[in-house]
Amino acid sequence: MLDIKFIRENPDIIKDAVRKKNIKFNVDELLSYDAERLQLLSEVEDRRSRQNRMNNDIAAATGQTRDEIIDQMKILKEGLRKKEEELKVVITKWQMLMVSVPNVPDISVPEGKTEDDNLEVKVVGEKTVFDFEPKSHVDLMNALSLADFERGVKVAGFRGYFLKNEAVSLSFAIWQYATSEMIKNGFTPLLAPSLVSRAPFLGSGHLPQGEDDLYKTQDGDFLSGTAEVPVTAYFADEVLELDALPIKFVAFSPCFRREAGSHGKDTKGLIRVHEFYKVEQVILAKADHAESVRLHEEITANSENLLKNLKLPYRVVANCGGDLGLKHVKQYDIETWMPSENKYRETHSSSYFHDFQTRRLNIRYKDSEGKLRFAYSLNNTALATPRILAAIIENYQQADGSVVIPEVLRPFMGKEVIAR
Repeated sequence: MLDIKFIRENPDIIKDAVRKKNIKFNVDELLSYDAERLQLLSEVEDRRSRQNRMNNDIAAATGQTRDEIIDQMKILKEGLRKKEEELKVVITKWQMLMVSVPNVPDISVPEGKTEDDNLEVKVVGEKTVFDFEPKSHVDLMNALSLADFERGVKVAGFRGYFLKNEAVSLSFAIWQYATSEMIKNGFTPLLAPSLVSRAPFLGSGHLPQGEDDLYKTQDGDFLSGTAEVPVTAYFADEVLELDALPIKFVAFSPCFRREAGSHGKDTKGLIRVHEFYKVEQVILAKADHAESVRLHEEITANSENLLKNLKLPYRVVANCGGDLGLKHVKQYDIETWMPSENKYRETHSSSYFHDFQTRRLNIRYKDSEGKLRFAYSLNNTALATPRILAAIIENYQQADGSVVIPEVLRPFMGKEVIAR
């Protein structure tokens, strides 16, 4: 959420953000409701002040004068009640519009409407080349008894799966490797809850717009699609110490997404599933744009280094305006090479948000002058399974159908090859 004062003073900047992000939002409608809200607030406060004065007058008056003041008070109270009802309606509409205002994208964000317009920033590693026809991770995992997709669908429904045998050990190895590397980089590890109340989703910017993609419980809570939601809200309604910033977390959690807008996409295998696992980077920093840019590059490099150590080919793209969410200032996607598809697939999203999330969550700190400021937030995937598991299996497959385990994961696995 943006500061309403900033919106009032810079309506053209907000309108350009709406245009660049290719979303529907009427800035003038918000400003109209804001003006009406302020006017009604003034009128309500004026009537309340008059009511207080009349209460004093009634206490001091006697006889007919007192009766006349009481009659005037009844009229004033009824008028106040109506104004308060008007104000309540206007505030509700104003609040709904305020949580729909897009964050302002950085000037470096490329123009464009869809992911096809994202700008390639770098390509790292040679695409894996085989002297045989490469198989998909689905075929490899079925042949090696690493997954059971048929029974997964039987038990869990569409996009369900079971991982088996070394695929389980390899998943644990990926999580442990990513977490241990992030701890070396100065991140504090967390096991984050997946069952989260509504407030952190609203605070992190995943609501109200993204509710269709969330699993909701009968108690009104939600299953989170990323540890970003609970971890960003970790310090909600708290004032942080300046010396503690930046605060860096690496969090592991099961994740759940309905994939409501992905009907017909990636219907087989592990690329797009309802239940998965992520090791996530989350940072809270001081309110400084240059610092956010530096940390954004840092968390992106952290993920790149994990992929480099896994020796997986990848590329980094800068998301265009139309492929940014409401909350983003800037986002990089890291896409890992999938040989069976002969293309890169997104495996990481690295983003920063300025105070869009922390303003909603009321996460502040005192700056060097003692002034309260909203912190800035960032996040990025470290590694997520089973998508990165699929990439490893495809890129490390051998002509005989076996799969070599990446060298950095072997200490966690106790073996070098998966074969039958």
